[in-house]
Order: sequence, then C-alpha cells, then structure tokens
Amino acid sequence: MTQEKNAIIEFDHVSKVYAGRGKKQTKAVDDVTLSIDEGDIYGIIGYSGAGKSTLVHVLAGLEQPDAGSIAVGGETVRLDGVAKAIDLGIAPAFQQPQFCENLDVSANIFLGREMRQGFASRDDEGMYNKAREVLNTLSTSVRAGQSIASLSGGQRQTIAIARPLLNDRSLIVLDEPTASLSVTQTAEVLDYIVRLRSDDRSVIMVCHDLPNVFAVADRIVVMRLGEIRAVHNTSETSYEEDIAEIAGVGGSGTTPSRPCERASRARMPIARESHPRPSRGGDRDGTMA
Repeated sequence: MTQEKNAIIEFDHVSKVYAGRGKKQTKAVDDVTLSIDEGDIYGIIGYSGAGKSTLVHVLAGLEQPDAGSIAVGGETVRLDGVAKAIDLGIAPAFQQPQFCENLDVSANIFLGREMRQGFASRDDEGMYNKAREVLNTLSTSVRAGQSIASLSGGQRQTIAIARPLLNDRSLIVLDEPTASLSVTQTAEVLDYIVRLRSDDRSVIMVCHDLPNVFAVADRIVVMRLGEIRAVHNTSETSYEEDIAEIAGVGGSGTTPSRPCERASRARMPIARESHPRPSRGGDRDGTMA
C-alpha cells in the first residue's frame, strides 16, 4: 500500500495578470490549483508563454499573485520577496546564475551570504568547509577551492544548484537547469537534481526538453495559456499525450510508452501564441520554455 505524502506547497486558484498594450491584459497564470508533495520531483512543461516561469517566480517571491493564495506547510503565506520565500524553505536557482570570475567556488557558493567571524572579518575557512560538504552531497568532481573561471557550463550550473543546499530547504525551484548544456553536462546536472530529492525535500523544475523531464520527474505538470491542463504521474503518461495537451488537442489516447522508445533528444515544438506580450516581467520561458 502506497503511503500518502504530505503537501508542502499548495496553490489555491492563483492568478497573475500583466497589463498589455492599451486596455488588454494577459493572464500569465490563470486560476492555478496545484499541490507539491514532499519528496517528489515535478517537471513543468508547456509552450513559450504557457506561464511556467511566471508560476515559479510567484513561488520564489519574485512576483506576487493578483488572486488566490499559497500555503506552505498548510499555512497560508504571502511570498512578498525572495528573502521571505527562502525563510519559508523555498530556494530558487534560475537561469544564467551570476558568478564573480575572480573568486573560487566556495566564495561563489556563498556569494551575498558570506559567513562572518564577528562583525567584520569573513570566515573563509568556514565557507570552504561548508562548500566542501555541499559539493560532497552532490558527488561532484568540482572542488571548493577551484577557480570559478575554470569551470564548464555544466559545472557552473552545479554551483547554482549547490547554493540552495547551504541551508535546510524543503523545496528547490529550478528554471531551465539544463539550458545550453552539452549532452554530457546535461546528464551530470540531471544526476544532481535526483540527488537533491530526499524524503523531506522536493524539486520543481521548469524544462523544455521532454527526455530530461521524463528522466528525473516523478510528476509532470502540463501548462497552456496560463492554465494547468494536466498533472500526470510520469510512469503513467507519454510524450504523445503530453504534447497533445500542450497543443490544446487533449490526450492522444495512446498507451504510455517509455522515453527510450522515442527520439533521444526530442524537444517540444515552439508555438507562436496569440495572446499579447506582457509589458513587464512576463513569462521569460526561453525557447520552448
């Protein structure tokens, strides 16, 4: 008998609206209700403009919803900033993380959150030891004392993923963690994402590459035009079914088959949707993202 999991995050009829040209408005997120269970990896998929990035930006405190509510651990909260989200155990790692090229890996992991000895001096030894501990958790070959300038794109993404592990966070939010990476680098990052999951830690991953989603996600959330069209257990769905729902033509009616039976690097098609582009913020989802 499968043990029922606890919901750590709950969206209840959440909407986010942006002003468009003239009096037109764009519902980037439209009446979304979704529960995130502990210990699961969620892959959020959909065309560009589907609302994926806006949804995770709301969760990370970068955007505030115009309607609905969000509960963390069963308690309704207001995520009015990234610091508030982090305090509540939500740790975001977004696209194009920022690094200081003249600092080593440990200093970049702690960038903006440096450990101190007293009020003045920086605790470099303490940061180095903690960075080593976090990197060992991910079983990566990257060393704490290594120059950040020497790292590949995949290794830099590893550092971005390591940052949320500095503290005990219940939810890691990743926006396109494998974007612009090679096949080898992508495989490494996907392995790190699986390592992030634990009995009491969940992961939300926005991704445009279906094989990557199927490789690591326990559940797949399909979005279209700001709405959640379906939430599937990964083992019970298929590429065809998900792509059909993304395109707005309903389920494909096919029997779910394994990802290895399809093209290994298939990406979801890019659609030019008809709703207006948000005047600010918007859903910066990238290519298919």
